[in-house]
Amino acid sequence: MFSNLILRNSKRSRKENGLFFSSLVISVIAFYIILSISNQDIMRFLQKMESEAVEKLLLMIPVFYIMTLGILFFLIYFACKYQLQRRRHEFGVYLMMGMRRRKLFFMLMAEDFVSSILALVIGLPMAMLLSEMISLITAKLVGMGIIGHRFTLSLPAVGLTVVGFLVIKLIAFLILSGNISRQEIGSLLADTSCNDKKQKPAGIYGLSALCGIVMLAAAYTLAIQGIAWQKSTMMLLTLLLGMTGTLFLFYGMRSFIALLIRNGKAGGKLYIFNFRQIQENVIRQSTSLAISSLLIFAALCCFGAGIGIANTGSRLNTHVLDYTFGLSSNIALDRKPEPAQIFSNIQEMLKDNGLENQFSELFQIREGRINTTEETENVLVMNTVMDSLRKLPESEDRDILLNNLEDADYPHVICLSDYNKLLQLAGKPIWELASDQAAIYCDSDLTNDTRNAMLNEILAAHPQAELDGNPVSLTGEVQSLSLATDRSITLDFALILPDEQFFYYTQGNYDVFVNGVLSEDATDGIGLMNACFAINEKLDAIDLEEMGFEYESYLQNMGRQLFYMVAASYITSYLAIIFLVVSNTIMGVQFLMNQQRTGRRYQTLVRLGATYQTLCHSARKQISWFMGLPVLIAAMSSLFGVKALFAGILSLEVQNAQGEMLVTAAIIILLLCVVEFVYMTAIKRSSDRYLLTLMQPQREE
Repeated sequence: MFSNLILRNSKRSRKENGLFFSSLVISVIAFYIILSISNQDIMRFLQKMESEAVEKLLLMIPVFYIMTLGILFFLIYFACKYQLQRRRHEFGVYLMMGMRRRKLFFMLMAEDFVSSILALVIGLPMAMLLSEMISLITAKLVGMGIIGHRFTLSLPAVGLTVVGFLVIKLIAFLILSGNISRQEIGSLLADTSCNDKKQKPAGIYGLSALCGIVMLAAAYTLAIQGIAWQKSTMMLLTLLLGMTGTLFLFYGMRSFIALLIRNGKAGGKLYIFNFRQIQENVIRQSTSLAISSLLIFAALCCFGAGIGIANTGSRLNTHVLDYTFGLSSNIALDRKPEPAQIFSNIQEMLKDNGLENQFSELFQIREGRINTTEETENVLVMNTVMDSLRKLPESEDRDILLNNLEDADYPHVICLSDYNKLLQLAGKPIWELASDQAAIYCDSDLTNDTRNAMLNEILAAHPQAELDGNPVSLTGEVQSLSLATDRSITLDFALILPDEQFFYYTQGNYDVFVNGVLSEDATDGIGLMNACFAINEKLDAIDLEEMGFEYESYLQNMGRQLFYMVAASYITSYLAIIFLVVSNTIMGVQFLMNQQRTGRRYQTLVRLGATYQTLCHSARKQISWFMGLPVLIAAMSSLFGVKALFAGILSLEVQNAQGEMLVTAAIIILLLCVVEFVYMTAIKRSSDRYLLTLMQPQREE
């Protein structure tokens, strides 16, 4: 009998507050995914390349775990408090009917234990499934292949998830159920009062809102301009301004709501009642609303920036080359072969070690300096280009481009036929240059789309220049394909010359890099990353240093970038989920608790003739305002916050793609606003169910 009562009460609690139960399930899923990150394919693979960086990341996981436990404790505490407050009258009846306080305490603990176990039973399998899906999708996206994937169950992650979740649930419910079971029967049966806060003059609220707006504007300015990232003290000042400004803004929100009441048209039923309710709720809960807005802001920034970096970072460079071979930097001068022999020597080395058939393409990139003169200044004169640039509207990009081209008077030169092979592999049209023509090359890491557009506009007119006193016509568009897999080999400025002119100006003194593209046989079934790893092991077994060669693979080049992409995706998504769950549950719980406190007002409206549909429409409007205000302010702030994150944490290479990242971040923020709408809908349904219980007039004893 008693066990059936526990099961019925537990089922009813989950049904009446499904949002809170769903939040617990999501928390269980987030716990397991972050704790099992070390077992995922991509992290095990990255440990082979970036073991030190990955170990540092894994050392941070316990910090995130403990921090999340603290955040979720307060979430569970307030949500359970709301559930128990709704059942005060029920508990009083139990005591009046003879139930002992100890038995009431045990009943509440048992009900919570049943719900906790059910949340774990539902959440853990879903977490394992999601973890495997994430591992498979990530492995596929980064080119690892999925054939070698094996299902992994992280028992430590399961154990820590269960223990951490049950411990914080137990502590929170011990406190709450203990308080309930110790209260007198009369206090449990009596309705809770509103305990309205004392109102202050309207001018104080208006001044508070104005101060909040000014503080937020100052915080945005410091962050976006990068000042906050210069010193720890400036970062602390920016955070304090942002958080304090948000608190002041919500404290003064009453003045905006009062303005809407005075100037708005009284459209719809219960117009004034709705806004008075909203005004009262905002005043009473301004601090919790401000904190919820800050949590949503953090979630939007984490999701927007993290996914924006991961999505755009994976497409920063066009992947064409898998390997680059060249002479060792430590080779003795007397052993250094002629440039014309390097390509054939590397081909022979690969053939002798059974690796030649692993490559579908092997070709050389020849680049060098101007050797027709001993001068190293003013070898290239581009007066026409410089004059055209100076005529463009003043801007930071124009000034940077002018400064870069002024230092490009002794350029590198690239052989046209070699670069055409690179273009062909990238799926782009090849070039044809006359003997008196040249194209401009600028590495993508050292320029951006705006500067390239300026230069392309000038090159469209085929400006004349002089190369070692010889006239040359600059043509085409700026080229930026990577010449090698090694990202340390970059040319800030170079000229692409026809083969004959290249050999003339270099006088046979140039550097040679041999690039390779893996064949389908090498990558079939195992993916690009695993293929590179296998070939690297074979190359490392060969004493290349003794032979005078060295190599760089796409795997080595992408290792660190891949690590940061994965770290950004996992950590920011995890934090964003936790922040969203906590903030939305807090707002929902606060509104439903306020609605319960003011239940007599709704009962009065029922006596005055208000219908159930009218009450639901009124409450739904209040929820839209109560939850919409924090979400709206957080969404507006997140646009500045993501921009500030990009200004502070991105390298110069990644900042060149900042525009694309902002677009991705804006899309993610919009999607999360849709999630917020779903949360609002769930709260509205809970409100409708509560209002239904008030429709039958109750006798007042």
